Amino acid sequence: MLKILRDRALVTAGIAKRSAHVVNEAIVSEGMDDRRIYLIEKGRVRVSGRVELADGRHIQPGLCDLGPGQVFGELSLFDSGSRSASVTALDDVELLAFDALALAAYFDQYPEKGFVVLKHLLQILSTRLRQTDRRWEQLFAWGLKEHGIDQHL
Repeated sequence: MLKILRDRALVTAGIAKRSAHVVNEAIVSEGMDDRRIYLIEKGRVRVSGRVELADGRHIQPGLCDLGPGQVFGELSLFDSGSRSASVTALDDVELLAFDALALAAYFDQYPEKGFVVLKHLLQILSTRLRQTDRRWEQLFAWGLKEHGIDQHL
């Protein structure tokens, strides 16, 4: 998949653009409408969510850290919804940013390349969904115990 996405023709065609970000720079903010998929070429990023606590305070727990060769924003290829998480540079970061609509059109034109990339993205999505399921189960169990509800089950 990476070889396909690193094809210089994608940059030449305007489907992908290179970008650089410095430590602690926000790359993507939760809620923004950005139809881009990002491939990390150098550095690390942190994906985080925004949680409102009962007392009205907000925290941004880190969901995962990603490094070279990994992608984020992959849902943009399938969905036009707003960003579900924020992404911040942990190091100086170099990215390839793909316009999701232009990339989808490219895959329509070259379905054999699209198949390889989509297959890989589906593997990423299923892995992340399984991780989310495990975290949700742990959080749910913690909440039941914390509020004494587990005694009544």
